Amino acid sequence: MESHSPKSLRQVSGLSFIFLLVCYTFLASAKLHVHEFIIEAKPVRRLCITHQTITVNGQFPGPTLEVRNGDSLAITVVNKARYAISIHWHGIRQLRNPWADGPEYITQCPIQPGQRYTYKIKIEDEEGTLWWHAHSGWLRATVYGAFIIHPRLSFPYPFSMPKRDILILLGEWWDGNPTDVLRLAQLTGAAPKVSDAHTINGQPGDLYRCSGPETVRFSIFPGETVQLRLINAAINQKLFFAVANHQLTVVEVDSAYTKPFTTNVVMIAPGQTTNVLITANQRPAQYYIAARAYDSGNAPFNNTTATAILEYANANAPSRRGQIKPVFPVLPEFNDTATAIAFAKRMRYWKRAPVPLHIDEDLFFTVGLGLINCPNPRSQRCQGPNGTRFAASMNNVSFVIPQSYSVMQAYYQEISGIITADFPQVAAEFDYTRNVNRGLWQPVKATKAYKLKYNANVQIVLQGTSIVTPESHPMHLHGYQFYVVGSGLGNFNPKRDPARFNLFDPPERNTIGNPPGGWVAIRFVADNPGAWFMHCHIESHLGWGLAMVFLVENGDGPLESVKPPPLDLPRCQMRSFGSSLDLKYLMFVSFWVLWVFLS
Repeated sequence: MESHSPKSLRQVSGLSFIFLLVCYTFLASAKLHVHEFIIEAKPVRRLCITHQTITVNGQFPGPTLEVRNGDSLAITVVNKARYAISIHWHGIRQLRNPWADGPEYITQCPIQPGQRYTYKIKIEDEEGTLWWHAHSGWLRATVYGAFIIHPRLSFPYPFSMPKRDILILLGEWWDGNPTDVLRLAQLTGAAPKVSDAHTINGQPGDLYRCSGPETVRFSIFPGETVQLRLINAAINQKLFFAVANHQLTVVEVDSAYTKPFTTNVVMIAPGQTTNVLITANQRPAQYYIAARAYDSGNAPFNNTTATAILEYANANAPSRRGQIKPVFPVLPEFNDTATAIAFAKRMRYWKRAPVPLHIDEDLFFTVGLGLINCPNPRSQRCQGPNGTRFAASMNNVSFVIPQSYSVMQAYYQEISGIITADFPQVAAEFDYTRNVNRGLWQPVKATKAYKLKYNANVQIVLQGTSIVTPESHPMHLHGYQFYVVGSGLGNFNPKRDPARFNLFDPPERNTIGNPPGGWVAIRFVADNPGAWFMHCHIESHLGWGLAMVFLVENGDGPLESVKPPPLDLPRCQMRSFGSSLDLKYLMFVSFWVLWVFLS
């Protein structure tokens, strides 16, 4: 029989005490945050006109959520608007809980007017700047807000953290109803009307009509360093961002820390977040903060500039009254792809990254636009180029969002006829970035997914195409963070390009764009079971079908399996004719229509 000395027993007892103390500290510091989001139309005045705008708790942008790593949230969304809606918690991994992820008809059916749904969220090993937004049509044009996750108590940042944050949400504003803009585009098949303004914290700034007095102002003390938390909540627009005469030190992207580097300009795509440090080391004055378009495709875009003002606490008082104009920053030209690529290439994970080295699933996806041919090119529904309708696709499959069930519900309940798990593993071979045969311009419309084994190591090469126009597509993967191991211009070469991958400290992200006319490679471990949407975060491209779904299988046991759906999960309104009751209902409606016709 093994014996233990009193000293060894004391050591074991001491280690147990420390372990229990650490566990108690984690549990004691964790909080449950309870919120209610009231979705309703409220009057919002911009560009001289007041519109009934869909808001959250009467706010535009919506409320900021602030929690710590390890906390939980219960957010009840009460829909008092006239549109069905769902909310996506962008970048929150939702481990084993896709029911709380939010994209309509993917992980849930939308919350109907007059209904409510409580999202139950657990923050597990995440910290940094994320955000939340509507995931129903174009409602996210005004329904969005910040989601800030602070480290656990007594856990330090990997850099010297300033005492103060400044939150900057970049967006777009339509002088009208964004949902009407979307519906018109859906009807005609043409590109949607571009926005009328870019915004900073919901305000266009003093370069737009009727907007000067409401221009957002941020105060800073001479010598002070603050952290700017940047979020691009724009519907369709990638943006360049700068602060006049000040350098920005990037320390985080998409809630993942980076090796700090300084820059004069940030390029931030829809869906992305970027944290930068800024020091008030200039002459006390007022300095413009500005954001304007980076456009990587050959398409109409909003070429206006949103502004806010950074003002030193000791700045001259007359400038506040407009007698002294703030200093304006130098921003790149709208088509300066070289600057955008150079900015992305400087990003590195803050330490050695746990990148998967052995690959189980090697996937090659094309991402790009397309055109649907019309039987009658002169039709009012075919107002795209040369009498077509715009489309977009991945591997030439244009994703069709189901209506009768959500994808997750169909997957969990094994309901057939909603989605098929035959999304192509690799794209058809052609010259992706030069002159593409017109026979490849028309994608196939379908609702397809790709199945992944639990814990599979996955690599995806996202290859842009030149169909319609080369463009950078900011691709967002729900339920996961991933490592961006490589990128390049032209066609991906599987024999040459992997040798140049960064497998030591690639940046970690949840949204990444391919260079225009090029490719980007990402890796992740499929350790989160469920149905997870992957799509372009340019909303018009998503609406045209630039999306697919991963179905990640359960692992072993309940801790590696999807949780059961909540009892209050919203129901879809469209009927699915599968049960005998549904068939009886269909027969009744059919006989009623026939009787009316014959009578």
